[in-house]
Amino acid sequence: MATPASQAAQLPRPNPALYTTKDHRIYGAPSPELYPGPDDCVVHVRANGICGQVLPSTTYLSPISQPTSSDLHFWKAGAIGTCIVEDDYILGHEGAGEVISVGSNVTHLHPGDRVAIEPGVPCHECHDCTTGQYNLCAAVAFTGAPPHHGSIRRYHVHRAKYLHRLPDSLSYTDGALLEPLSVVIHGLERSPLRLGQPALICGAGPIGLITLAAAKASGAWPLVITDIDVSRLEFAKKYVPECETFLMPTSGIPEEHAAEIAALFVKGLSSEQPAVVYECTGVQSSVHTAAFACRRGGEVMVIGVGRAVMDGLPFMHLSLSEIDVKFINRYNHSWPYAIRLVQSGYIDLKPLVTHTFTLEEAVNALETAADRAKNSVKIHIVDE
Repeated sequence: MATPASQAAQLPRPNPALYTTKDHRIYGAPSPELYPGPDDCVVHVRANGICGQVLPSTTYLSPISQPTSSDLHFWKAGAIGTCIVEDDYILGHEGAGEVISVGSNVTHLHPGDRVAIEPGVPCHECHDCTTGQYNLCAAVAFTGAPPHHGSIRRYHVHRAKYLHRLPDSLSYTDGALLEPLSVVIHGLERSPLRLGQPALICGAGPIGLITLAAAKASGAWPLVITDIDVSRLEFAKKYVPECETFLMPTSGIPEEHAAEIAALFVKGLSSEQPAVVYECTGVQSSVHTAAFACRRGGEVMVIGVGRAVMDGLPFMHLSLSEIDVKFINRYNHSWPYAIRLVQSGYIDLKPLVTHTFTLEEAVNALETAADRAKNSVKIHIVDE
């Protein structure tokens, strides 16, 4: 979010952007003028990820429950919770780039610095902000969540406090992957793993794959990941060869699917059902299966976000088994940890980027992300 200013930024080049509309169109057009304030920086966005799970089209018929800022959902559904596309606006919130100018109050950043953009700028005054849970701020201005323009454009204005300097060893590609990694880190902070503890990850989309990599880096084992898509499970096996995969049937009884998944943990491994299950789809049947696959007394961490109301959950099973169901909303204070984690080499996220497009090809990039036949995992839009 930019602090109000009276003078438009003087930019060295045109500023093309990717827009979506309330009637579900996408198009490229010039960005509005930028008005950086004294606490802001102007950033040349060099890499930007497209956020959103490639799911069947019926998934988009109803807005999902809270503002996770999925680019695909804002395009296809026109809303996420209370964030509604009322006017044409610019997509994107997974950005990294180069600072080209700084406001008069900014002392820790300088032109030429390479930064990752933490998209949420909270109010700093409410109870949630003052107690450190700024991700829960009701007044947050989140890049790429309407009405706030996103970062899929050449130049973007952002509060300097929420720009994180990248070490020399991290590329702009790495920087643009820190946002989804921060989501996963927050999930693991709320439902942590121990060394040698088994873990189940439901969903092999980008968030599920990053959760799988993070679970491995945490020393968890054995690891099992599920999905309804064979190609995604094949990708997961190549990405983390130590994992077991389970092809989730698209019909049937969740309890029976959970029993098959549980068998993978004990198959010659002297293991047990997982005490922590990370549900990364938000799909009702998957959440239901996760509840039965979890060990009694364990936790189901729902990282994926589904519909506003989810029926048919096994309430009595969860109650009698004392299984805690937890949720996350974005992240707080996760970015420095994410940077160090990638810098250390414990997690390599670059293999997740299966497709790259230029900024001028941004419409094609979003269409590719929405096309299941293209088998994309993470798509990046880059600009030199």
